[in-house]
Amino acid sequence: MRISRRSMILGAGTASVALVGGGAVWRVMRQPTTALAPWAIDPKPPADIRLDALRYAILAPNPHNRQPWLIRLVGADQVELTCDLAKRLPETDPFDRQIIMGFGTFIELARIAAAERGYGVDVLPFPDGAPQPRLDARPVARLVFRKDASVARSPLFAAVTQRHTNRNLYDPTPPTPGQLAMVGQQDAMTSADPKLIAQVRTLAVRAMTTETVTHRTFMESVNVMRIGADEMDATPDGLPIGGPLVEGLHALGMLDQVQLADPSSSSFKMGLKQVQDSCGSVPAVVWIATPGNSRAEQLDAGRRYVRAQLRATTLGLWMHPLSQALQEYPEMAEDYARVHAMFGLTGSQRLQMLARIGMAAPTGPAPRWPLAKHLI
Repeated sequence: MRISRRSMILGAGTASVALVGGGAVWRVMRQPTTALAPWAIDPKPPADIRLDALRYAILAPNPHNRQPWLIRLVGADQVELTCDLAKRLPETDPFDRQIIMGFGTFIELARIAAAERGYGVDVLPFPDGAPQPRLDARPVARLVFRKDASVARSPLFAAVTQRHTNRNLYDPTPPTPGQLAMVGQQDAMTSADPKLIAQVRTLAVRAMTTETVTHRTFMESVNVMRIGADEMDATPDGLPIGGPLVEGLHALGMLDQVQLADPSSSSFKMGLKQVQDSCGSVPAVVWIATPGNSRAEQLDAGRRYVRAQLRATTLGLWMHPLSQALQEYPEMAEDYARVHAMFGLTGSQRLQMLARIGMAAPTGPAPRWPLAKHLI
């Protein structure tokens, strides 16, 4: 009996094991192993408080999961952070704004983890000057660890290893006003106002579509897609695509980066529909705005974002950035202006982060390089 391409795609979730043969069952069903190892924190901490804090910091959310952090231990109590310039996203993040926010999330998780052992962390942003218009070899920040009995342990610490970005469809029922207020606090604004949410949904789908159908911006994603457990383990960064369906299609040669990049392929069309549905699934939103757009404000916005996401995690809620309309490349200019007007921002004010928040089917962690890979 001849099996059509369409039937194999639709049936791959259950039938792909049989199609690829019994010897490949392990491949279709298995999960990445070494790629997820950094999430399993050894209960015995390193003697050096910096290494202890940094093993949590590398779990931070960051753009395209590029993990651009280069870490130099200085003396007995300092850490110097610089950017791996090869990990930037020049097409969708031409001024490295989002990359800097990813350094902010990293710094905040390091601070929270250090507090568990009674250490404070003094943060000196851009100690040798703030590079413009893009990052260079100068430090993004210098961290100074100091023993301090007055440092309070953070109630968010327990959520650090449970925090994951959830790209699934969200339940249309929004979080309660009390939950949203708890997530935002002094760090972010939140809303489930139906009129605003309807505008955000339309904008988010349109902006995601623009990024996907613009070849050079979409290729920035395709080039870092890791398809299946083997690719994730081999290169534990970028955008993971996994699960039995993916493993089955990949094993059959029906899903790879070439096909995902081809607008005429079924893989591209299914992928576009999936991300459009995801970005249109918005029960409520969280956003962070700043008076200006300085490097220090961008760094601080990342710190604020991860605190909000950790609070959401403690409440059983998920968050997922809707960052496409905030990106500063020509094809996105109209939606960039629209999103700022939508949130009442004028003049030098900038929207640094927009994310959806709500309930969804659980998701797992994203791949991570081990801490040793970041040390220089």
